[in-house]
Amino acid sequence: MLLKLQNGTDVRGIAAEGIPGDAVNFVPADANRIAQAFVKWLSDKSGIAAADLKIAVGHDSRITAEPLKEAILKGLSAQGAKAIDCHLASTPSMFMSTVYEEFKYNGSIMITASHLPFNRNGMKFFDPEGGLEHDDITDILTIAEELSVQDADISALEEVDLISSYSAHLCEKIRVGAADPDHYDQPLKGLKIVVDAGNGAGGFFVEKVLKPLGADTTGSQFLNPDGMFPNHIPNPENKQAMAAIKKAVLDNQADLGIIFDTDVDRMSAVLPDGSEINRDAIIAMMAAILADEYPGGTIVTDSVTSDRLQDFLENHLGMKQHRFKRGYKNVINECKRLNEAGIVSPLAIETSGHGALKENYYLDDGAYMAVKLLISAAKANRSGKQIASYVEALKPGFEEVEYRLKLFGEDFGAYGKQVLKAFEERAMAKGLQVAPNSYEGVRISFRSEEIQGWLLLRMSLHEPLMPMNLEGVREGDCERMKAVARELLAGFDRVDLSLLQ
Repeated sequence: MLLKLQNGTDVRGIAAEGIPGDAVNFVPADANRIAQAFVKWLSDKSGIAAADLKIAVGHDSRITAEPLKEAILKGLSAQGAKAIDCHLASTPSMFMSTVYEEFKYNGSIMITASHLPFNRNGMKFFDPEGGLEHDDITDILTIAEELSVQDADISALEEVDLISSYSAHLCEKIRVGAADPDHYDQPLKGLKIVVDAGNGAGGFFVEKVLKPLGADTTGSQFLNPDGMFPNHIPNPENKQAMAAIKKAVLDNQADLGIIFDTDVDRMSAVLPDGSEINRDAIIAMMAAILADEYPGGTIVTDSVTSDRLQDFLENHLGMKQHRFKRGYKNVINECKRLNEAGIVSPLAIETSGHGALKENYYLDDGAYMAVKLLISAAKANRSGKQIASYVEALKPGFEEVEYRLKLFGEDFGAYGKQVLKAFEERAMAKGLQVAPNSYEGVRISFRSEEIQGWLLLRMSLHEPLMPMNLEGVREGDCERMKAVARELLAGFDRVDLSLLQ
């Protein structure tokens, strides 16, 4: 069943052999039917006849991209839509194909599985309003279930160099933002910037953005597309990936390092001293960059951010933090909701590196985040400062741990809710500081002499798991919090507590 391919607001599956135990469940025939269904869905939503729809298709560097793209282009064409081949692209650029005046397509499809292993692939969908929602994907897959594979002649399809148009747009943003009257065309002159694209789709950023703007990109690595990802997983949350960009920065004495995920909707950075600007630090950095423009603004984050980040945002920057649910669409939609309610919220951002700015169509765009970072780096360099100054007031963390507690038995969602309810009640009965109005799970802050830090117990978005995140301020704090959690969970025999022993 195609519905089993739904992964939140995306379609994802195993598209190639090569990993033991992973049976292929997403093939070109599936993509063909789903593409046809997208035409029907988009025509119905927009009121535009299928024959008048223009739908763009792009892909990242994955090994199964080409056969899937061919099937998708045929599916779109078979339903009468005009299909446009954008070749290698990024997920954000595919949305922008519905925005740029020279294209203004009615919809677009990105073939990607983000940071997942080489054997995976999938589809992301956009219309001019942005990325599709969970229920939209369900509707499309339901339509696709009733369709059969269709062939079409795609030998004369239009092809466009979307990534060059997208890059030119980013370059102009940097030139205008840096506002350097002496070096307008090359505002990054004098800066050494290294990029790690992880052999995904992000290599364009060096050749089409940084070099034309005057940056020295010596030391940039893994820029060539290679869907086997031979050097490391293209994922800013991956320790090996972050170690690789950190080494490149230190070895080349760079002013800044930038790392993208496979389809460039996420990024993280490294400072000249090797400090990693990811997780809480990337949120702090982006908020600090926006603070002057949006004084007192509200930053929407996911639920696993630290107490020290909240202190930085609220007590140092004078902004507000709205800690919401995990899932990049969740934080983006909450940011939209706040702005519609009259609450200024310039940024929705997850610790994963997904960051969406109100000024940029609420699009989670790693390259646009890099643009904001580079503008600030150029301004800091011009005034003799370091980009690190933006986050120097963020207190360092000591230790972060995540335990993923398995749930056994049927109806794990309902059981997990029972666990969370009892966990909260027991914590409050012990006099622990439980965060009020938590949008996801139960959060406890510890500020005693014995324990300092915080923990969050929540339900996984899709799996029978209860992730527990802990951050301690001193050595031993995480172990002490773990002991408290073990006591609060005592008696729940359908929760695997072995990790807490």
